[in-house]
Amino acid sequence: QVQLVESGGGLVQAGGSLRLSCAASRSIFNINFMGWYRQAPGKQRDMVAVITSAGSTNYADSVKGRFTISRDNAKNTVYLQMNSLKPEDTAVYYCNTYHYGTEYWGKGTLVTVSS
Repeated sequence: QVQLVESGGGLVQAGGSLRLSCAASRSIFNINFMGWYRQAPGKQRDMVAVITSAGSTNYADSVKGRFTISRDNAKNTVYLQMNSLKPEDTAVYYCNTYHYGTEYWGKGTLVTVSS
């Protein structure tokens, strides 16, 4: 089993930055896929960014050039650096991973971007 705990959300003005963290309950060294998703009120949950154990990354078009996903295997933590935030980035951000065929989600952290 893998428990994921997100932190770092909050209220920020448009143009500002936040860094989200996702702490895993076990080593992520051999966990290939880890990602961030978000869900705005009344909308579906969408992929924001994913990173593999080899460091390959993929981003949603809406965040390319503004967000950066990274992982620190020694700290069992995945990060999402969010710059140039926009009001449309307002959402609950969730950490996600797959391990031995089971999908795991954190409880989420709320990011609110004011205009």
